[in-house]
Amino acid sequence: MNTNALSRLALLAATATSLPLCALASSHREAPSIAGLPRLDGTDFYMFRSYEPGRSAYVTLIANYLPLQDPFGGPNYFNLDTDAVYKILVDNDGDADSDLTFEFKFKTIEKNLTVNANGVTTAIPLIQTGQIDTTGANLNVQQTYTLALVRHGTREDVHNATLGGDVFLKPVDNIGNKTIPDYAGYAGNFIYDVSIPGCNAPGRVFVGQRKDGFVVNLGEVFDLVNLNPVGPRDGEPNSISNKNVTSLVLEVPISCLTNGKDPVIGGWTTASSHEGDHWKQVSRLGMPLVNELVIGLPDKDKFNASRPIDDGQFLHYVTNPFLPVLLNTEFGNAAVIPASPRNDLVAAFLTGVKGLNQPLQVTPGEMLRLNTSIPPTPPATQNDLGVLGGDLAGFPNGRRPYDDVVDITLRVAEGALCGAIGNCGAETSDPNHGLPYTDGARSAGPDAADETVTGQIKAADTYLAVFPYLNTPLPGSPNGLNGIAK
Repeated sequence: MNTNALSRLALLAATATSLPLCALASSHREAPSIAGLPRLDGTDFYMFRSYEPGRSAYVTLIANYLPLQDPFGGPNYFNLDTDAVYKILVDNDGDADSDLTFEFKFKTIEKNLTVNANGVTTAIPLIQTGQIDTTGANLNVQQTYTLALVRHGTREDVHNATLGGDVFLKPVDNIGNKTIPDYAGYAGNFIYDVSIPGCNAPGRVFVGQRKDGFVVNLGEVFDLVNLNPVGPRDGEPNSISNKNVTSLVLEVPISCLTNGKDPVIGGWTTASSHEGDHWKQVSRLGMPLVNELVIGLPDKDKFNASRPIDDGQFLHYVTNPFLPVLLNTEFGNAAVIPASPRNDLVAAFLTGVKGLNQPLQVTPGEMLRLNTSIPPTPPATQNDLGVLGGDLAGFPNGRRPYDDVVDITLRVAEGALCGAIGNCGAETSDPNHGLPYTDGARSAGPDAADETVTGQIKAADTYLAVFPYLNTPLPGSPNGLNGIAK
């Protein structure tokens, strides 16, 4: 990206406005069919240069599933689907098709533990018989998983370099502090080194429950934008601050992801269910907010079943988006409608930004793109507006947990990049395009060491500075809903 473009982005990020907006959740229940399949519902996808000290030669990929988990949601809690395959896919040559696919498959082991109830052997109704530790002796239900890499049509197992073999254990969800007094310590034992076929250095993997890292003022947004869209960025509560999610977290050496010629990679996640003799893809997620903000209702399920290489069928939603029209309908002349066709959104969603994260040769296709040659920004200096805030290691150059993708996406959808990376129809000099919109919800900081609590920001809404980056999940007891919502 050239200096003038960066200067424009910085100016846009710092300028105030009185224009209204509409905000949307990330991919939680974003399409009609997937709303009824929560175990297969991909909620967020992250891909970034690892910023844990000593790990900058790695990329971390996080695929979140099973949205809006209440910490107290027992007694069966939130296992992943054993009749499904979860994938993290990587395109490293810009052709909008996967070159590397990491496949996760799960198995549930039911021990059918019993107690002696007055001389009668009785099966217990809970998933634990007592306090749980890493031995799992008191755990009645245990999930395991395998991980494989598919490359050029060849499928090879990813090995557990910590325990040996090809099987990994998933920690039980955070039932509560009596069952698992030190959940962070307990879950840390399920971070494994992995031997990835074709890689000369080990990676890492963790699959388990995490605190949902997405931040949004959810309820008021869907109530016809019942908020002050031009107010402070910390003026509204994060509606899902008290929710957990299940994360598939994989850290891979950069050299194993790129093709050696182009530092830009693309990534997305899918989930497929086994139906008869074939797999049916029911969830897809790359860039955040696409199926909510861009794809029309008749095509939402179709998008979830599609591949980036076939995204030409959805092009009209990108070049002629509904959001500016909706805003103008709700708020009249106060909401500027950038002219169509929106070539700026083609760059943002389909090709990557030239000079920032566009591959050397690119076929348009929606995915999250990351330029692995851009160094990671340490947590203390990360800007939650990413590239719009002058932090080139942030969204839309990949996505980190701290990046405020709601505010960024709203500004881009309303024209923040007009003229900087592409025209909005005819050339425009309208100064109102893309000025700072917000849903009012913001996280407390990139980690606890750099926490800033102002307005209605909640101190719990931070992240880890180390793998697996998303924070320890909220316990079902004693905090539950009431303790976290304060």
